[in-house]
Amino acid sequence: MHPDVPNAMNGIRRKHGNLLAAVLVGWLAVNSAVISAADPSDLSTRKSPDWLRSAVVYEIFPRDFSEEGNLNAITARLDELKDLGVDVLWLMPVHPIGEKMKKGSIGSPFAVRDFYAINPDYGTTNDFKRLIEEAHKRDMKVVMDIVAGQTAWDSVLMAHPEFYLHDKNGAIIPPDPAWTDVAGLNYANPEVCRYMIEMMKYWLKDFGVDGFRCDVAPNVPLDFWEASRAELEKINPQVIILADAGAKPELLTNAFDVDSSWNFIYVLDLVMGGQLSADFIRESWEHTQQQFPKGALHLRFTDNHERTRAVVRYGMNGALAAQVLVLMLDGVPLFYNGMEAGDATESADPALFEKMPVFWHASGRPPLRDIYRDLIKLRKQNAAFYNGEVVWLTNTAPAQVVSILRRDAKDEFVVLINLSSSRVTGSVELPDTESFEPVKISGRPVSAGNLLPSFNLSGYDWCIYHRTATP
Repeated sequence: MHPDVPNAMNGIRRKHGNLLAAVLVGWLAVNSAVISAADPSDLSTRKSPDWLRSAVVYEIFPRDFSEEGNLNAITARLDELKDLGVDVLWLMPVHPIGEKMKKGSIGSPFAVRDFYAINPDYGTTNDFKRLIEEAHKRDMKVVMDIVAGQTAWDSVLMAHPEFYLHDKNGAIIPPDPAWTDVAGLNYANPEVCRYMIEMMKYWLKDFGVDGFRCDVAPNVPLDFWEASRAELEKINPQVIILADAGAKPELLTNAFDVDSSWNFIYVLDLVMGGQLSADFIRESWEHTQQQFPKGALHLRFTDNHERTRAVVRYGMNGALAAQVLVLMLDGVPLFYNGMEAGDATESADPALFEKMPVFWHASGRPPLRDIYRDLIKLRKQNAAFYNGEVVWLTNTAPAQVVSILRRDAKDEFVVLINLSSSRVTGSVELPDTESFEPVKISGRPVSAGNLLPSFNLSGYDWCIYHRTATP
């Protein structure tokens, strides 16, 4: 275990005892993408495009995004995504899926049979080109999911057994013993590196994709990602590359624009489950700040294809409160398809291996789409949220309520979020509360009873306040 892990857990032990600390340490240790040995003092972050800091990423599982389950069905709804405020479409792998040793009746899109082809169930290469062209007309970018560390067992690359990892008996093996439906690629072979770089160049040059999201990026050597970045920038200097990794500073400094804040979601799950105090979110955030050089970007999420949906884990109002936190913090917020409809359909196993479409028209939901659209608009229109400071405010209910100040030279916003199911009253420490006014969000009442510095929040309630910054 990396020595930073026990150091980071000291605060948890003091507040929550050894049992919960051990649970969290176990999670961090098991997930290889969470801890890195890099010293941030030796690193400087890459200069990512300025627009990315204010962007919203929307992950799409083409099979489940619609009943049709194809690319044309995504293209048909681009105006809806644009209206929501989406800037970047992250498409889960669009390649043909392997049949050999597949899981479920269809198989995982991360078991790729041919990196140069489009899954025929999704459509044709022309359909893919049209999707990209139509997204670009709406000033949206398209990012492809690349599974660089593995292939399906019936991949076209199996013609080159030397491309794969082998055990001591010479048999090809998965990159992880639990991933029985895929075979691991061997990056000690320079031909593998060359093949994968040329493949990414093909989609960038011939199809105009804007970048890549790289699945389990730490499973592939860093020097491969560095070489890939250099080659891709020759085609598109503004290419964006997202790492499926957390707490690996060297990935961001050397090759990637943004990583996944896995440590954030682990802690948030424990907070929402009542196992940790809400103030540990601040401690986790501060630990990440210490790990990474200033300016590092993290993809923040509550929902994705690897987890049971947030509305199932947290409840409908809890999921909304958690996503409000994602939108109000620094970093790049992620939406997973169907969140804006309150979809509760399974998103991980078995959905990765079967067809389980998003249910877009559930009744009895709050007006999530309107709420999210207004919150995204608020974030985009105010640089305090994407270029400003994050100041954690002390409040009298730290076990339940997160209180933050987002500010720049022009604006100040106070955000209060109750991450518990119980009503909480209290106050927040602010040296000056004059002129703060509640921000109106569609579908949300503005409570006259919440006047700073006091708050009275029902379960999973939240409030946002604004004032013009004084010179």
